[in-house]
Amino acid sequence: MKAKFYHAGCPVCVSAERQILQMIDSNKVALEIVDLGTAKERISEAEQAGVKSVPALVTSGNVLHINYGASLSDLK
Repeated sequence: MKAKFYHAGCPVCVSAERQILQMIDSNKVALEIVDLGTAKERISEAEQAGVKSVPALVTSGNVLHINYGASLSDLK
């Protein structure tokens, strides 16, 4: 299984990233961490995946919005 965790580097996002990394079994899930604060060129990719705000976990075509750090429009 592959998953992407999108965030913006804010404290809410970093905290969520730490928790996600602790919960996910890296032997079963290939997790890519994408910091949209430093990789703004990937914002359109996140939008196409259905991400509306970060932090968000995308897996199997589903988006799980976790807490609320920032909307994608704020990152543009």
